[in-house]
Amino acid sequence: MKKEIEKIADKLVYAYKRNKLINPIPIKFTKNIENATKLRKLCESKINTKVVGFKAGGTALPVLKKLKEKKPFYSAIFKNNVLKSGKGVKINRSTLGIEVEVGYLISKKFFDNKQIITMKNVSKFITHMMPCIEIVGYRQKKQGIKFLGDLASDFGANIKFLIGAKKKFRKVNIGNLKCNIKNVKTGNVVNGNTNSVYINPLNSLRFVLNKMRKDRVKLDTNFFVFTGSTVGVVPLKNRGNYIANIEKIGTVKSTIR
Repeated sequence: MKKEIEKIADKLVYAYKRNKLINPIPIKFTKNIENATKLRKLCESKINTKVVGFKAGGTALPVLKKLKEKKPFYSAIFKNNVLKSGKGVKINRSTLGIEVEVGYLISKKFFDNKQIITMKNVSKFITHMMPCIEIVGYRQKKQGIKFLGDLASDFGANIKFLIGAKKKFRKVNIGNLKCNIKNVKTGNVVNGNTNSVYINPLNSLRFVLNKMRKDRVKLDTNFFVFTGSTVGVVPLKNRGNYIANIEKIGTVKSTIR
């Protein structure tokens, strides 16, 4: 098992570095979330690019129930996968879709904290908040989601993050903000709400920070946390310009090629 997981990790890392697609990995690394997490951590350890943040995945409660899981997962975000609003992203046939998310910038003082993160104290670590677009997909020649481990094992299935303007953090009713994403060319709009994100984005943030604390993750800079989709995974049937908006937080754009 140890030799096999190393080989699988090397293949995924090769695909990540070269922007290639490989054949689907064995189901035993995706069906069990613990095996998927081990593979994800091993892959991340083989990347030399700077980690600038983390994402929560599988944050929709109905999806977790359908996949027979109780909690989301988290994964690292590398510097080369974070872009400014308006940048272009090239997709392939294994791209699952586009998501709209609430992002937070977290102070590095979090790493000096010894307490469990709660809904009462989580806000003190936030410096800024921002709207984000995540392009999600695999480094494998496959589509769809059978297990949460499908996403977790493949670098969290994060392809690119595009971030809108950062705003200094202020408390808003984060569990009930209207969101949408629009294809400019077709005019098609998909609506959502922040209450679809693991109760709310702050609760998703709390989850990620506690998982990082448990795993003894340590960085020497402030970092991003992207909290999960407010509109679900929207299939990219049409390429072109997309504009996403989160009420009271802002707007973010991307060109899908």
